[in-house]
Amino acid sequence: MALAAVLAVAATGAGWWMAHGMLGGITVSEALRSEDPHSSGGAMNILLIGLDSRKDQDGNELPWAVLKHLHAGDSEDGGYNTNTLILVHVGADDKVAAFSIPRDDYVPFSGVPGYNHIKIKEAYGLTKAYTEQKLMDKGMSNQKELENKGREAGRSATLRAVRNLTGVPIDYFAEVNLAGFYDLTESLGGVQVCLKHAVYDSYSGADFPAGRQTLDAEQALAFVRQRHGLENGDLDRTHRQQAFLSSVMHQLQDSGTFTDLSKLKGLMAVARKDVVLSAGWDENLFRRMGALAGGNVEYRTLPVVRYDNIDGQDVNIVDPKAIKAEVATAFGTSAPVTTTTTAPNPSTVVDVVNASSTSGLATKVSKTLSQKGYAAGTVRDREYGEPSSTIVDYGSGAKSDAQAIATLLGIDVADHSDSALSAGRVQVFVGDDYSLPSQDETSTASTVVGSYHGSRTTTSSTEPTPDQGAPIDGGGVPCVN
Repeated sequence: MALAAVLAVAATGAGWWMAHGMLGGITVSEALRSEDPHSSGGAMNILLIGLDSRKDQDGNELPWAVLKHLHAGDSEDGGYNTNTLILVHVGADDKVAAFSIPRDDYVPFSGVPGYNHIKIKEAYGLTKAYTEQKLMDKGMSNQKELENKGREAGRSATLRAVRNLTGVPIDYFAEVNLAGFYDLTESLGGVQVCLKHAVYDSYSGADFPAGRQTLDAEQALAFVRQRHGLENGDLDRTHRQQAFLSSVMHQLQDSGTFTDLSKLKGLMAVARKDVVLSAGWDENLFRRMGALAGGNVEYRTLPVVRYDNIDGQDVNIVDPKAIKAEVATAFGTSAPVTTTTTAPNPSTVVDVVNASSTSGLATKVSKTLSQKGYAAGTVRDREYGEPSSTIVDYGSGAKSDAQAIATLLGIDVADHSDSALSAGRVQVFVGDDYSLPSQDETSTASTVVGSYHGSRTTTSSTEPTPDQGAPIDGGGVPCVN
């Protein structure tokens, strides 16, 4: 996993590694921007992303020999779903708390036409595919460039979805794909895990007895991917991932890997091949991450209200307000960042321009803003030469309102100061890359379902009640279902 390779650096002296260039060759992403929310007071939040992709960093198919060992099908399976999302908080005192985000959590989404709610795991792949199609329509044909730009857009969408759900900023992230998971386990010579019950699942290839056992790379992948045949389905799968990460950390510490140069070089080789880091990882950050190497972490899972079925898709219905409150309490945050709003300035006028192929979209956006207290300005269609994508421009003195409007509408950022606009005026362009959220992103679980314009199938009373489970201690080899 990405975290293991990162901690290998942290626990052996990041300064030595950086001085000798051992971090060279690791892919660095610019998906986190300087204008995105950041933690304050010495705390930091790190998102770990496990990508269910059967392709390498440049979009090339993994060799069939590798896919066969992964027991995960070919590149048509899984797509670019983020099947693992773990949000790690390192406090100013270096105390650590972590939350796994169930991959099927049903969340508001914008930026891709036709979607206003999705499973959170889909934000990456949907945005990647849409971004690549737009670039190809403009004439881009280089596969590597398309893959890189698509992935960056997918990362940005995932970061935004996690921020919106949890209410906290993300300062750094690390990403790894299926091959990286396999390569890491192989480089460690296997990983010890513990099961409460014997399991068998033909889908994932999981076939294990109860109790402690050491798994090879192929078995380990089946261990963390199994969800069929488990009492609590995907949530048990989440607990498996937490337990595996805890076991890896314990093994690295207990076996002396952190002081074995040859083993560390093996881990770094995995990192260069399979890991992506956000920009900004430095010596101080690696030093602080070393707090996790000793097992100083408790893994929790975000709560799920109930299971449901919408448009034939099994989803987790969540209560965003309750999630924000739980995360804020665990992270020692006084209030979620997404609850901080700026009252509309009554003198600020908002023009909305329809740059999309959807008739009436600008009118709907203008009406939404008016209902929130913003003064309606001109509503019109895009003219030749004007932007065709979704942006928010603002005149002198209107930056804070522009940023609040962008947040309200689910637009990434308002960073276009336009001297042609009069003071106190904001101009919103909505393109084909935009879908108007049907509810505020702090809606409760019940309004999330009610706002979705799809067909809902009520789940049977025999469906299990979601159980987020007790926290998993990161100090050893936890026993799980």
